[in-house]
Amino acid sequence: MSYIHSNEMQRLQLWSKRITSADNRSPSELVDGLQIESSVSVDMAKKPIAITIESNSKGLESLKRNEDLEFKILCIDLRTLPDYVQFLLCCGAVFVFYLAYGYCQELIFTVDGFRPFGWYLTLMQFAFYSVFGVMEMSLKEDRTRKISFKTYLLLAFLTVATMGFSNSSLGYLNYPTQVIFKCCKLIPVLIGGIILQGKKYGMIDVTACLCMTGGLIFFTLADSSVSPMFSLYGVLLISLALCADAVIGNVQEKVMKQTQASNAEVVLYSYALGFVYILIGQLVTAQFFEATVFCFKNPIVFFYTFVFSLTGYLGVNVVLNLVKIYGALIAVTVTTCRKAITICLSFILFTKPFTIQYVWSGFIVVIGIYLNVYSKNKAKWDAQFVSVVHRFWPLRRRLVALQNLQHIV
Repeated sequence: MSYIHSNEMQRLQLWSKRITSADNRSPSELVDGLQIESSVSVDMAKKPIAITIESNSKGLESLKRNEDLEFKILCIDLRTLPDYVQFLLCCGAVFVFYLAYGYCQELIFTVDGFRPFGWYLTLMQFAFYSVFGVMEMSLKEDRTRKISFKTYLLLAFLTVATMGFSNSSLGYLNYPTQVIFKCCKLIPVLIGGIILQGKKYGMIDVTACLCMTGGLIFFTLADSSVSPMFSLYGVLLISLALCADAVIGNVQEKVMKQTQASNAEVVLYSYALGFVYILIGQLVTAQFFEATVFCFKNPIVFFYTFVFSLTGYLGVNVVLNLVKIYGALIAVTVTTCRKAITICLSFILFTKPFTIQYVWSGFIVVIGIYLNVYSKNKAKWDAQFVSVVHRFWPLRRRLVALQNLQHIV
């Protein structure tokens, strides 16, 4: 119940006239980002005038975490836990799995003599992912394939290109440089959209692309000036991985929306077929036998690869849950922090030269990442911003009540 005195009514009416032209809405008002259906009762016999507003918040559930969505980590259902505990566990899992993933990946390439065998590492990784996919699919009730085999042949090829070139690039680049490049998938997406499809992009997307491009250039220049293992061939490999990753994201999103296929199905078929592709390539080039002999002489590589593959597989599933439950902004924030910590740990745990240019050029890339995310969620984020403004603007609510009164009277 809120009371508006008669001597205050005129002042509120003046304010109401000022905003009516910019905000001429019906009695169903948008308050705090929620759709409010207002039922207003007026008692004209009393002073001050009593206005009772009964609200039905239809949009309330859209701002909360959806309780009905499946939320599991390591097959453990977390929906019975409080929201903040679920979020902390999800973030902790992202950091644990991906920090271990990045550490093992760089550790494998520190084994003396392994640097030429990046594709063999990818072969073993695809083998483990296929096994994990079979295990996950066996736990599901619906195991029927929903995507055509022809589509999976394309997805497998793109997955091989993405992960194969990415793993191989570590033989010629610092790990931090590889991570920075992998953050900039927007660049080939935007360029490909303009050249191949004639798309037009907004100023935010263009600015994000320019930030990423500039940050990459400065980071690469810093790496070339201080790193003894820098190679333009490594830049070419990671750039090819970036282009394939940009294409595979669009293809996966399209076919998964059309067929409602599960993540486990896509992982299983993409990586199993990809394993066949890489195996054929390894046999043709005869690298398979050379790499296998090397790994049997250094069996620790098999252990590192298993941990590397397991943590990568689990990390992907946790990030997908994070996006599904909490949205893109939270997911990008968590993964960006994880990448920043991964880069810092890389400099701490593995000896490599450092320059302050790494810091500010990486920060430019981060700005580009957030501009890219904002451009994809502009309408939603703007609505949330308006909601925050309304929440801290009490007079706004009183004007809403007055406008509803005017509609009735």
